[in-house]
Amino acid sequence: MAKGRELKGRIKSVENTRKITRTMEMVATSKMKRAQDRVVAARPYATALADVISSLYSPELAERFPLLRQPVEQRRVALVVLTSNRGLAGAFNANLIKEARAQLTRLEKAGAQVDVHVIGKKGLGYFKYVGRELATQRVDVTDRPTALNAAEIVDALMADYVAGKLDGVYVTYSKFNSVLSTPPATDQVLPVTPPATKEGADARDAGVQRDYLLFPTAEAILTELLPSYVRNAVYRALVETAAGEQAARRTAMKNATDNAGDILNVLRRTYNRARQAQITQEIAEIVGGAAALQG
Repeated sequence: MAKGRELKGRIKSVENTRKITRTMEMVATSKMKRAQDRVVAARPYATALADVISSLYSPELAERFPLLRQPVEQRRVALVVLTSNRGLAGAFNANLIKEARAQLTRLEKAGAQVDVHVIGKKGLGYFKYVGRELATQRVDVTDRPTALNAAEIVDALMADYVAGKLDGVYVTYSKFNSVLSTPPATDQVLPVTPPATKEGADARDAGVQRDYLLFPTAEAILTELLPSYVRNAVYRALVETAAGEQAARRTAMKNATDNAGDILNVLRRTYNRARQAQITQEIAEIVGGAAALQG
């Protein structure tokens, strides 16, 4: 019954693995719901910021604010790559790294020097493996990112952009469309593009300058709102990546649990057949022995 004992051991091992993956699926589902709530909560503020900046924007004002400066060419840019600190999330991190590599290739072919800033252990491990020098690296951002985390990531980059050391800042992240759709994406957060001119804006409002009574002044309002707009863009990228990670982990763990169930069915059938064959053999030996004694 050596084969039977081996099969029983494998069945026990797969059962234990299925318990772990099912538990991880449940934990990821709970975390995903909270992360999805943070994504939904961040969107109204971002929309309001975009509406105000769009209403205040004018070419004359744009010349006074460095964050609105549109460089003629991008000689040096920063690429912020957001990944997770943990694995077991299917192809989630691999897709983000693939997107980051594509952006690096595109920017470097355009003649730009790219400073890579990596958030997350998975991205850090990859770029260390390929020998890419990193400008900064962080692994302390949890799956519950805060506005402070976003400010810590982007404030230094904003200062470099204002000082003319950078000509652009890009963020590679996981765009949370739904639980089943979290594709990798790259957004340019600096220079700030007037929201009314972005793709998808209402063409009727594009270029329309509304008549407002402003206090204190449009310049003072934009001075405060533009940095907030950039920080919010990075914060949204953080929370959407966190939600995408949990969604990917939930899907991966559900698939692993389902696959473990299929393997268990095969192993149990094999074990039952082996046991039945052994019992049949033992009965035949008993019958044969009894016949020999009678003869």
